[in-house]
Amino acid sequence: MEAYKKKIFGGKNKALTFSYDDGVTQDVRLIEIFNKYGLRATFNLNSGLLGKSGELVREGVKISHDKNKAEDIKYIYEGHEVAAHTLTHPSLPKIKDDGEVIRQVEEDRQRLSELVGYEVLGMAYPGGGVNCDGRVAELIKNNTPIKYARTIGVTHSFEPYGDVYQYKGTLYHHGDWEKLFETGQRFLELEADTPQVFYIWGHAYEFDIYPERWAIFEEFCRMMGGRSDIFYGTNVEILGKTN
Repeated sequence: MEAYKKKIFGGKNKALTFSYDDGVTQDVRLIEIFNKYGLRATFNLNSGLLGKSGELVREGVKISHDKNKAEDIKYIYEGHEVAAHTLTHPSLPKIKDDGEVIRQVEEDRQRLSELVGYEVLGMAYPGGGVNCDGRVAELIKNNTPIKYARTIGVTHSFEPYGDVYQYKGTLYHHGDWEKLFETGQRFLELEADTPQVFYIWGHAYEFDIYPERWAIFEEFCRMMGGRSDIFYGTNVEILGKTN
């Protein structure tokens, strides 16, 4: 862990990053907020589902789950990172065929790379519950160029999680909503002697369950942005340095 003795985030020890899944149309509004406050994020897309229309019911509320179109991906996510989320969003641990696990990840990665014009190197595991395991993580690590893969787990800690192929973030913004500002303030006040990462993940469509949270989240972003001691980066920019 020798690397943790030096400042590895552009001469800083504190890094803030966000990660959002599914490539939904609500990402456009979210990106506008991030851009306004100089924040950077990673968006995990299913290339086999781009352009698909749909709805979800969450907490008794019907919300849009429309996916952005393939031809719009490059400009929508410009300035942020596009990462893999598998072709069609299956539960990877339930797929017994190792080759199909690899195909779901690698074909998605390749298609997205073509759309954005750079090599996609990250991913988030799709689905809830146990959405990854050691077998799946090893298949991805050993058979694809993927450099990190995020789970749905959270640590409520700023210490970089040790396993970048089963990475756990700090907070899930929807499930940990009440802790968002408290944790953010704690990060702002932190005097870091070693690299510390505040990693927030979720789904942009979840803001539509409680529409007032869009404005509240923008206030959070305003609070977190513009700090000289924080590196604002995408997942690959940050996790690639802690690996």
